[in-house]
Formats: sequence, structure tokens, C-alpha cells
Amino acid sequence: MRMLHTMLRVENLEKSLDFYVNTMGMTLLRQSENPQYEYSLAFVGYGDEADTAVLELTYNWDGQTYDKGNAYGHVAFEVDDIYSFCEQLEASGADVYRKPGPVKGGSTVIAFVRDPDGYAIELISPKQ
Repeated sequence: MRMLHTMLRVENLEKSLDFYVNTMGMTLLRQSENPQYEYSLAFVGYGDEADTAVLELTYNWDGQTYDKGNAYGHVAFEVDDIYSFCEQLEASGADVYRKPGPVKGGSTVIAFVRDPDGYAIELISPKQ
């Protein structure tokens, strides 16, 4: 058994794809539209779906906005050079709302950025 993907509902698929592909450096693996049920899907990731878990971005054509609620936490990604990556994110206009630094009570270096829909993404430096 293995994890396949995490699905996020997005309000603007093009804006989300720009963020995940051009800002976060992911690859658009596949994309489809379902006119009968009025939704689009885009799968993005850092590797092939056969080997790694990916994100499924779901865009419903009804224009609905979504309440993130208080149960969602974040999606986490390991980043080789977290300081440089966060600088790149900020230079591209991304909201790095928790700058890189040690986690409270520990030594692991983390940071947090928001995607265009406000979803939290934790960036984690590799463990030494």
C-alpha cells in the first residue's frame, strides 16, 4: 500500500498551476476536463505518479469559494536549500509567512508559504 495523492480544491486552476509549476518547481503530470460534470483536474508533482505521491488540483466550474475550515493543517515538502528557495519564492511574489528557521523546541529548519488559495505549505530542510 502507498499514498497516491492529496486533493486540493482550487478557485483558479491557471493561477494554481502557475504557482505549483513555475514557483514551486513541480511538473504538470496530467490534466483533464469533464464537461458533463463541470470540473477540471490537474495532477502535479516532483516525480512520476508511479513512484511518488502527487497533488490533485480540482477546479469546479461553478465558481464556488471554499472555506478551509480548522481541520486542514498543511502539505509538507523537503527542500534542499530552504533559505535560497524561500528567497526565490518571495522574489516571485509568494507569501512566505513563516521565514526559514529552527522549529520551536528543535533544530529542524522549516518555513511556511501559502498557495494562491491560502493553503499552507510547510518547507522542511533535510535532516542532517
